[in-house]
Amino acid sequence: MTSALWPAPFTATPLDATVTIPASKSLTNRYLVLAAVADGVSRLRAPLQSRDSELMIGALRALGVGIEEVPGTGTVPDLVVTPIPAGSSVDAAIDCGLAGTVMRFVPPLAALLSGSVAFDGDPTARVRPMAPVLAALTALGVKVSGGEDGFMPFTVHGTGTVEGGHVAIDAGASSQFVSAILLVAARFTQGLHLVHTGDSVPSVDHISMTIEVLRSLGVTVDDSTPKHWIVQPGPIAAFDVVLEQDLSNAGPFLAAALASRGTVRIPNWPLNTTQVGDKWREILPQFGATVTLEDGVLSVTGGPEILGVDIADTSELAPSIAALCALATGPSQLRGIAHLRGHETDRLAALVAEINALGGNAVETDDGLIITPAPLHAGVVHSYEDHRMATAGAIIGLAVPGIEVEDIATTSKTMPTFPQMWADMVAQTAVIEA
Repeated sequence: MTSALWPAPFTATPLDATVTIPASKSLTNRYLVLAAVADGVSRLRAPLQSRDSELMIGALRALGVGIEEVPGTGTVPDLVVTPIPAGSSVDAAIDCGLAGTVMRFVPPLAALLSGSVAFDGDPTARVRPMAPVLAALTALGVKVSGGEDGFMPFTVHGTGTVEGGHVAIDAGASSQFVSAILLVAARFTQGLHLVHTGDSVPSVDHISMTIEVLRSLGVTVDDSTPKHWIVQPGPIAAFDVVLEQDLSNAGPFLAAALASRGTVRIPNWPLNTTQVGDKWREILPQFGATVTLEDGVLSVTGGPEILGVDIADTSELAPSIAALCALATGPSQLRGIAHLRGHETDRLAALVAEINALGGNAVETDDGLIITPAPLHAGVVHSYEDHRMATAGAIIGLAVPGIEVEDIATTSKTMPTFPQMWADMVAQTAVIEA
């Protein structure tokens, strides 16, 4: 059955819009996991409401975590989280959907309980690599059945404690493998000394985010030696935190300023953050945009043309960046993103296929993409059940009439209101013009 096609809004008028972005998925799901093992009741204020966060909430409830929605100060309810009672025993089945944070962050947590916890997800989730997490758990003395090929489904058989100690993994395919073990390592009897055995870890900003959150909750983490992380055993403090907005999800809206040669503003941009999306402030000027951050409002104004770029390690920002490269007047190269082949889809192959199908010129390299200017035409952009592929199509559609995006609903993974937010952004300009 073919998914519905979404006519991507096209504008011949430069945008002039202000957009407020929902909370960070990365922070929401990290704090939820930590609240499950904290030393008291915690509160997440204005958390993300999306499929990924709902899957995490469902997984934690299945493990015995109490999670209650309560009224907040805005339109999104807060979450009050009661940790898993000490000595809990549980047998459960976890639906991970296509959420990398659920399939990778929750198994180490399940290992701390007595009982068997089965993990599975969407069909496309069964090709997302899991081997480093499973290998780490096995090395820590945790029994894991299934998953022999390094993929879901598998079952974690916990005994109520994890001894911890020294463990080595190759996290070259995803920084989530490191974060997954670090998040609950303070609850291991001996803590943890985690070593990465490969050349480099992609998306190191996400590991920095994990470490900063842990330290803010009183956990001692030593990351002074490259590729080594030492976590001391001890309590994880209960917390009351306001979630930052998702700066990665802000990317398509900021890119829209360049695609339309207009201006987009995003309020409440944090001055200091570990989110990888903060790199937009460095990336967009390379495309010829003017970027300012004043009084918490990030403003981006597109230049008369979109310049070609040469950028390394753009991580989850790469699909939006590739969309801008397809609209640029000069050649571009994106490097250091080979790990994107193991995300929701093989993003490198998908980007090449979709850009070229619209008349573009994109080729894969060993670790990225080369995109050469070529006139684009109307057509369908396939999403591959990948939210960032869908939003990349929306960016191109602003500048190229007749673009349709297949399965725009896949954006519900991290931003369920995306289609309406995108339409509202374009409509703001129409109101101003009127």
